[in-house]
Amino acid sequence: MSQALLTDLYELTMMAGYHAEGRSDEQATFDLYFRRPPAGVDLVVAAGLDLALDYLERLRFSSEDLDYLASLALFDDEFLAYLSQLRFRGDVWAIREGTPVFPDEPLLRVTAPLGQAQLVETALLNLVCYSCVVASNAAQIVAAAGGKRVIEFGARRAQGPDGAVTGARAAVIGGCAATSNVEAGRRFGAEVSGTQAHSWVMAFDSELEAFRAYARAFPDRCILLVDTYDTLGIGVPNAITVAGELRDRGHELDGIRLDSGDLGDLAVHSRRRLDDAGFPHVRIVASGDLDAERVAALEAAGAPIDAYGVGTALITAKQDPALSGVYKMVEINGQPAVKLSGTPGKGTTPGRKQVWRTDEADTIGLADESLDGEPLLVEVMRSGERRAEPSSLAELRERCGELSGQMRPKALAGWPVRRSQRLEDLRATVSRHLRDGIR
Repeated sequence: MSQALLTDLYELTMMAGYHAEGRSDEQATFDLYFRRPPAGVDLVVAAGLDLALDYLERLRFSSEDLDYLASLALFDDEFLAYLSQLRFRGDVWAIREGTPVFPDEPLLRVTAPLGQAQLVETALLNLVCYSCVVASNAAQIVAAAGGKRVIEFGARRAQGPDGAVTGARAAVIGGCAATSNVEAGRRFGAEVSGTQAHSWVMAFDSELEAFRAYARAFPDRCILLVDTYDTLGIGVPNAITVAGELRDRGHELDGIRLDSGDLGDLAVHSRRRLDDAGFPHVRIVASGDLDAERVAALEAAGAPIDAYGVGTALITAKQDPALSGVYKMVEINGQPAVKLSGTPGKGTTPGRKQVWRTDEADTIGLADESLDGEPLLVEVMRSGERRAEPSSLAELRERCGELSGQMRPKALAGWPVRRSQRLEDLRATVSRHLRDGIR
């Protein structure tokens, strides 16, 4: 499916204006970054890059796209013909997915013909910012769980079908072990996980009959939802009965799921009963409107929970569902460009940049500088073609876990992000010249 119209109208009107002025092929550089982290997130994780590169590689205007644009009576035939041949031919440098990042650091640096660089603004922000905010929330929840298995299952409350799928991918990057979303599993190779809903239990004459039927269907992957009627009164006892019947047939009950009530107290009593019945290996999975705060509280209380299922709060980034991402021009025709603003934080910093990370701080500098630390931005696309194969979700998840574990304590203490002296000098010089020119 063409995604060329995944853009705001003003990107196309600007493109048409550049084309009319003969400026479409001038080289421009844009930075994509965020101004502040979402509320409730102590560490932002870069995500969405692979989706963004897919979009850029496949960027085409279909005949249906062009017919629709013609129907708007805004664009002349010459511009529509130009769009019909358009392919993204730019260069992209980016911070790898799964890397902790901080405000004002370019997550992507796009250098391309002006019209192309302008067109892709909306889609890149959409693909990157949503993925970042979900991955960051996932990393927060996984940290709260103390490394225990966290499963994402928020598709039914996600922001539309695409939000459900791309959100699931981002959640796995952030550390979730699996997702309930089957399409995300097919498309991205994520592990999928799921058992039954309350409706399964309600469809049978008794809970015990429902449990036995599920155990017959899935004897080696059987997790029983025990809170449909009475968790400790009949749910856990019925699960123990079925666990014994499975063992007699050469199988073992995998787990039970608690989805309501006082999860900590229910987990304590369920664990005791399972252990006393001879089933210490049966896992306890907790779910039910969980978020990082509730998971952290359960862990602090020592609840004997083995895994957490998290839905709405994760996939919607419920605490703060938007990343303050922006996409700003920093260079045109080789000359640094700057935006001035009377609102603090809305001005921009000119020039092509790199970010260097040491054990003590990040430094944002000009791309041609050589500063201490590891350069975070790497070339991922040249002339519209990828420079490397994408990493697997498992690799990205592992990378995020390792780097987030290292960076989270430092971020909580206040991780310094500095600008190089050359970058500060350039900003001051360009801003002064611009103000003088305006006057």
